[in-house]
Amino acid sequence: MGAVFAFAAALVALRLGGRLAARWRARRAPELLAWAAALFAYAAAAASLAWGASAGWDTRAFRVYYLFGGLLTTVLLGTGSVLRAAPRLRTSVQSVVLVYCGVAIGVAMGVPVAHIAPDDMPSARAALELFPARVLAVVANSAGTLAVVAIALWTFRGRPLGNALILAGVACAALGSSLTPFGEAGTAAALALAAAFLYAGFVAPQSFQPLRGLLTSVRGTRLTR
Repeated sequence: MGAVFAFAAALVALRLGGRLAARWRARRAPELLAWAAALFAYAAAAASLAWGASAGWDTRAFRVYYLFGGLLTTVLLGTGSVLRAAPRLRTSVQSVVLVYCGVAIGVAMGVPVAHIAPDDMPSARAALELFPARVLAVVANSAGTLAVVAIALWTFRGRPLGNALILAGVACAALGSSLTPFGEAGTAAALALAAAFLYAGFVAPQSFQPLRGLLTSVRGTRLTR
């Protein structure tokens, strides 16, 4: 079941990332590109879960999972939030994030990995030394999460629906990390739910007013029947 849930999570994240990429092609808003990249990273992380659950874990599957799930996704989410809230900083933020992505790829692909049992989903604490991989993940994820949460709360009054969904997605992603001891199924389910919440938050209307208008029109239709 772990492989099935993980594969489903990969499909959900890939589909939603593609839709965000299509919106970016239409609007050319850089935050949409960053959020699409974050969901593509979700898809890659979930696909590596499916890989490990079905074929057995090894250093290759773990490195892919750690790169996309542990080092890139949260940073890309935070990047999208910063690009949306501070457009004047776009050039600087994009340059810093590109450098970070290069460092993250080098660390994930180059650091030594301890022996991994093929039947058990490995944890970073057991597989990696504290420095540099785990320290980099802690710093990057803390910064990315802080950016997402802080900006969502700061702009909550202007965009309550979308920001509430984004915060729910961040909470589900954090839950997925805490479910690692329970195997691939729990982690994959949390990843899929997080991807759905995040996408809904990115494309949600700025307020509940469109929903209220829809409900009003539905009620009016019923009354005229």
